[in-house]
Amino acid sequence: MPTIPSLRTPEDRFSGLRDYPFSPNYCTVSGELRLHYLDENPAADRVVVCLHGEPSWSYLYRKMIPLLTGAGYRVVAPDLIGFGRSDKPLRETDYTYARHVDWVREVLFDHLDLRDVHLFAQDWGGLIGLRLLAEHPERFSRVAIANTFLPTGDQDLGKAFLRWREMARQMDPFPAGDILQMASLTTLTAEEISAYDAPFPDERYKAGARIFPALVPAGPQDPATPANRRAWEKLRQLELPFLTLFSDGDPITAGAEKFFHQQVPGARGQEHHTISGGGHFLQEDQPDQIVEHLVSFFGDR
Repeated sequence: MPTIPSLRTPEDRFSGLRDYPFSPNYCTVSGELRLHYLDENPAADRVVVCLHGEPSWSYLYRKMIPLLTGAGYRVVAPDLIGFGRSDKPLRETDYTYARHVDWVREVLFDHLDLRDVHLFAQDWGGLIGLRLLAEHPERFSRVAIANTFLPTGDQDLGKAFLRWREMARQMDPFPAGDILQMASLTTLTAEEISAYDAPFPDERYKAGARIFPALVPAGPQDPATPANRRAWEKLRQLELPFLTLFSDGDPITAGAEKFFHQQVPGARGQEHHTISGGGHFLQEDQPDQIVEHLVSFFGDR
C-alpha cells in the first residue's frame, strides 16, 4: 500500500496542447510519487530553472521556454506535486510546505544534480525556491523572482491574499483555468483555459490546488515558521545577485519587492524592473519583457 495515496492524470489529457510541444521527463520523489519536469536544450551549459505556483503548471512557461533556449539556456521546469503531469496525492494532509520543498529538492539536486542554477520563480515557486536558495546557496548562480514572497507568519498577509485563501477553501468546483484567467490581464483562449484545467479531470485531483493557500504561514505558530525564519537569516547574508521582476498589476504581492531590495544584500545595486501590463501570472501577460530582463541579468555566466 502506498503511504501517500495519489492519482495520476491520464496522458491523453495533455495531447495536442498548442504551443506546448515539449517532451515529458519523470523522476520519483518520496520513493513513490512521479514528478514531471521539462528539460529543454539539455546540452547547454547554462541552466535556468523555472518554478510555477498555484494552480498553474509548466504550461505557464510555454511562451518563455523557446525564448530562453533560443538565447542559449537549458531550461528545467518541474510540475509541482499535485499539479500538471505530476502525481496528485488525494489527501490535503499529505501536502505540506516542507514536503513541497523536499520534492523540488529531489528533482533538481538529487535526480538532475543541477549546479550553477539561474532561478526564476513566481507565486509558490518563490516560496519553495527561496527556501532552497537559503538552504543550498552553493547550488545557485543568480536568482530572479516575480510576484512572490517568503512569509514567516510574523507579517500581515494582506486582505487580497486572505480573500484568495478563503475563496480557494470554498469554491466548488475549483476552476483552475478560470482562476488563471482572473489573475491574468491577457485574455486567454478557450483552448488555453482548457490546458490549465487538463491536469484535473475531476475534483479528486485538486487537493493540492485547494490546500496551497492554507500552507502559506499566516501566524507565528505555523509549522513552516521556524524554517522560513531560518531561511531569512540566510537570505539577509546572501551576496548572490538577486533580481526582482514584479508586475504592475498584482494586488496580492504588490510592494513585496521592496522588502527584498532592503533585506537581501545581493539585491542592492541591481537593475530591478517593474513588468508593465502584467497581472499575477505575468508569464502569460508579458513573456517577452520577462525574458529580455532575464537574459540581461543572467548573462553568459
